[in-house]
Amino acid sequence: MDRLTAMRVFIEIVDRGSVSAAADTLGMSRAMASRYLEGLEDWLGARLLHRTTRRLALSDAGERALANCREMVALAEDVASLTSQGGGEAHGRLRLTSSPAFAQAQLTSAVVDFQSLHPLVEIELILVDRAVNLVEDRIDLAVRLSNRIDPGLVARRLAICHSVLCASPAYLKRAGVPKSPEDLRTHRCITHSTAFAPEYNLRLEGQLTTIEAQGILTANETSIMRAAALAGAGIAMLPTFYVGDDLARGALQPVLPKYALDPLDIQAVYLSRRHQPKPLRLLIEFLADRFGGEVAPWDARMHSAR
Repeated sequence: MDRLTAMRVFIEIVDRGSVSAAADTLGMSRAMASRYLEGLEDWLGARLLHRTTRRLALSDAGERALANCREMVALAEDVASLTSQGGGEAHGRLRLTSSPAFAQAQLTSAVVDFQSLHPLVEIELILVDRAVNLVEDRIDLAVRLSNRIDPGLVARRLAICHSVLCASPAYLKRAGVPKSPEDLRTHRCITHSTAFAPEYNLRLEGQLTTIEAQGILTANETSIMRAAALAGAGIAMLPTFYVGDDLARGALQPVLPKYALDPLDIQAVYLSRRHQPKPLRLLIEFLADRFGGEVAPWDARMHSAR
């Protein structure tokens, strides 16, 4: 039995969710894929998958074996790449996670452009407004907005996420334009229920002012906060990567623009620097080039439009 191929079959079965789908991806019959899986189980002396008529599920032994199999296959691909004078065209499948807002505004178009350069790389986008477990959810790369990194993970900063207090012209006409941070105490605010505490930290010339937000509308999704702000519900703190176009066309107006809000790092987070698959290395470099620089591209466009 070709054990490396058996490991690839096992990984594809887990990623695709069925033996048939894995066989189609690898260009072999379902019977052959099943034989490779059975051979791997015989070699390891443990059942890797629980099979029912409806689904496949990893056993405890399968959970432990999966990470090692991925590392072995990645190492083999690294060796092949090093010994083939460039390694040929990148190919493989990556699972990528991000917040829905960043994916909608910036990441999806970047992924499409990356795949135009590397058409043999498949990418699955998993969009959630929380930090997922990279091991348990079999994530190759997470793009996170955070100034912290979990122990045991590796992070590369891609850009800085700046936020802006903003509201619709209709709301500001009705409620008045805040002149100082203290004025915010009397305004209706739209707050995020998970990502931010219900307060604003505003800095001007080294002086910090913290204002508790009067959250009359709370949502766990940035797109809902933006929609509420556009509809005139109140003042919202939103990332510039998401509302730059709204600000440029005047649909939203900045509030207290001289004050700076706490920035967040936009980070590429992954499990290890060792034995990275070639597609993952290329994607991280592509995103760093795409979003990097002294000023993030969305902020540069917003400033040039003023």
